Amino acid sequence: MIGRRGPEILGKIATDLELALARRRAAGDPARMAGRVLATGTGWSVADVLCTAGPSDRAFEERHEAVSIAIVTAGSFQYRSPAGRALLTPGSVLLGNPGQAFECGHDHAAGDRCVAFRYTPEYFESIVGPVASTARLDFPAVRLPALRELAGLVATGMSATLAGGIAGSWEEIGVQLAVASYRAASREPQSDSAGPAAAEARVTRVIRMLERDRTGGGGLSQMAGVAGLSPYHFLRTFQRLTGSTPHQYLMRQRLRGAAVRLATESAKVIDIALGSGFGDLSNFNRAFRTEFGATPLGYRRRVRGPGRARPSQDPTRR
Repeated sequence: MIGRRGPEILGKIATDLELALARRRAAGDPARMAGRVLATGTGWSVADVLCTAGPSDRAFEERHEAVSIAIVTAGSFQYRSPAGRALLTPGSVLLGNPGQAFECGHDHAAGDRCVAFRYTPEYFESIVGPVASTARLDFPAVRLPALRELAGLVATGMSATLAGGIAGSWEEIGVQLAVASYRAASREPQSDSAGPAAAEARVTRVIRMLERDRTGGGGLSQMAGVAGLSPYHFLRTFQRLTGSTPHQYLMRQRLRGAAVRLATESAKVIDIALGSGFGDLSNFNRAFRTEFGATPLGYRRRVRGPGRARPSQDPTRR
């Protein structure tokens, strides 16, 4: 059984979303997208964006004003644009090109939260241009699933949101994320990662269940039961829509929670391991090193530093 502290520290991000949704239901307010600027500089900004839209709300067309890279930290939503469609879930990354029209829908469950980086085209080109293999710098995909090569940056973005900025400056995180996302997107298949509405609804039920209970319950059979599918069909559907098997998704969720704890508190590694659902410290150390390329203590030393990002004004876009 997973310990309580692991879910609490990562769940703080999801809890804030649930509280916003509860306030909306109690007050009968319309859906809104609220943003808190975490840091900004010449040519870039980063914001903590929380959306309370749900299945009864109409999805309106928007447009990316800049290059957008958004780490999904809680909830889920459907993203649609001329460039493709995708189901966005915690740990995945939304990619948007400037001038690109899009819709974000919450057809199957309410609310989402993202750490959204925005770059002017000129600033983005100054970052990515030197490492690009072609002259075209647009993202060829609309979503990156939870990938090992992005795991450290995703966890750092979540940690920095809670701690007010760690690992030096937000700009450094944004630069690293831009390069890593561009490289990953150039290799990812460009086909749609969305599916029929019924399949998205089934997988979304499981995603939201895992956000509330990170034990995984009874494993594949229980998740398949929640989705109303056979284990075989659930496994295929879940992997197609999220980019991970259920086991990989749950393992990465636990490891992200552990990384956030390592970055934001001083608990012993063994307590974090047990609190993240690992019954054996050596297994935890091995899994953590595989995912993040460092031991838990090495990761903690790397991400904890004196720099802190200063919050600023209020944004409303991803």
